[in-house]
Amino acid sequence: MDPMDADVIVVGAGLAGLAATAELADAGKKVLLLDQEPEASLGGQAFWSFGGLMFVDSPEQRRMGIKDSRELAMQDWLGSAGFDRLDDEDKWARQWAEAYVDFAAGEKRSWLHAQGVRFFPVVGWAERGGYNADGHGNSVPRFHITWGTGPGLVAPFERRVREAAGKGLVEFRFRHRVDELTVTGGIVDGVSGKVLEPSSVLRGQESSRTEVSDFQLTAQAVIVTSGGIGGNHDLVRAQWPKRMGEPPQRMISGVPAHVDGRMLAITEKAGGRYVNRDRMWHYTEGIQNWDPIWPMHGIRILPGPSSLWFDATGKRLPVPLFPGFDTLGTLEHIMTTGYDYTWFVLTQKIIEKEFALSGQEQNPDLTGKDIKGVLGRARGGATAPVRAFMEQGADFVVRSNLPDLVRGMNDLTGENLINLDDLERQIVARDREMTNTFTKDLQITALRGARNYRGDKLIRVAPPHRILDPKAGPLIAVRLNILTRKSLGGLQTDLESRVLRTDGTPLPGVYAAGEVAGFGGGGVHGYRSLEGTFVGGCLFTGRTAGREAAKAVS
Repeated sequence: MDPMDADVIVVGAGLAGLAATAELADAGKKVLLLDQEPEASLGGQAFWSFGGLMFVDSPEQRRMGIKDSRELAMQDWLGSAGFDRLDDEDKWARQWAEAYVDFAAGEKRSWLHAQGVRFFPVVGWAERGGYNADGHGNSVPRFHITWGTGPGLVAPFERRVREAAGKGLVEFRFRHRVDELTVTGGIVDGVSGKVLEPSSVLRGQESSRTEVSDFQLTAQAVIVTSGGIGGNHDLVRAQWPKRMGEPPQRMISGVPAHVDGRMLAITEKAGGRYVNRDRMWHYTEGIQNWDPIWPMHGIRILPGPSSLWFDATGKRLPVPLFPGFDTLGTLEHIMTTGYDYTWFVLTQKIIEKEFALSGQEQNPDLTGKDIKGVLGRARGGATAPVRAFMEQGADFVVRSNLPDLVRGMNDLTGENLINLDDLERQIVARDREMTNTFTKDLQITALRGARNYRGDKLIRVAPPHRILDPKAGPLIAVRLNILTRKSLGGLQTDLESRVLRTDGTPLPGVYAAGEVAGFGGGGVHGYRSLEGTFVGGCLFTGRTAGREAAKAVS
């Protein structure tokens, strides 16, 4: 028998691939790490992320007065996931959910801390829900921002893998596009594909697909860590769930173009099972990047709860679809309106306190570990990236009065859908509720409640005020686009990260981790995410796949 090229081949050099490779190398295994992109994109999507991680009952939570528990987190997870395919597509996803919450409440933080990862002390409150206690959303703040954001999270795993490469245990094969998992006697024993021409594009930029040669590599096992479908809008539309109506005609991309979903079909062709493909996670607060890196590059606003949210025709969104409460509930509602965009209407006072932008490059203070810069957030004033969008962003309208604001909104879309009198009536009605401590407006109740949490009061929620108060101005309107981001379904895996076949048995030789595996089991989030669980899911499943594959190969 001819010698194999490696013990294990890892397809995809994002965070899940790096975590798996690091674990394999620690076990003394020889690894080939393949990626279709050039070396500049090592770390994948995680590098661009905010680095948000879900921990349960963490020291940061306790210091902020947050009482959390494994039981409460599991209640929130199950209430959000809504698993309803437990005998089939959700069978393993439900078990991965239990395992992940245990990880988040257990060794996740100490494991990362031991590798030098540190966390911003103020815990964020994402996906607040707004329904019953057993429904969707986080009951307490759990969003821990990595000190150094995405790059700070990628760094220790890149360091471990590069150290292993220096010892001869890991070999990088960039610009290697896998087109097939090779199968011999029913066992996957390698990969084949095309070597693409060298590329000098910067991280995240679209690279060429010019082929220069063929390759075929063999190993005892293959771990697929190739990411999801968010950069492939045709595939997003093809898999768009009927429960959310017709897919948007226009979307912007929260991920680079190479997030194309190719390995899902390739692994499926080799015998793996792709489940929950109708579940996906796209944001509704996307804005066009005025300084784009990849095609149709969009940035997500991470909003506080005070902005008024209107549909394209100027109707206020229904309860509890407030900023930051229910991403997919909002998306489902938007798709019933006949339009694929909405509006925030807010004040200068709100944008200074409540607008954060997702992505490491939009948070130079956190990414650069600039303590002085971070402290400036508490002092007030919009961050420099937010100010840049206000001045140069295609979706921003800034005016000193409401008639001019409405005129600017209609000019921006060219559709003349916003009626000044109707918009003014709704804003004035809301503003009347601010005159005393009583209200029937649940958004006002929610923002007042949010300020009971000192983290929100310090840096995330503006003091309640009237939108039309001249002292709070100028007025700002932001057109919000649908921003593609994550697959929630993926390759079905057991708790050892082995890819399963349609009959429920493992496909010999193949493992999967990260987004391509639905962050565990083919869909650990079910229908909805609690946030802070995507990069964390890549770490957990990548670690598991690496450890289990290391045990399986001789």
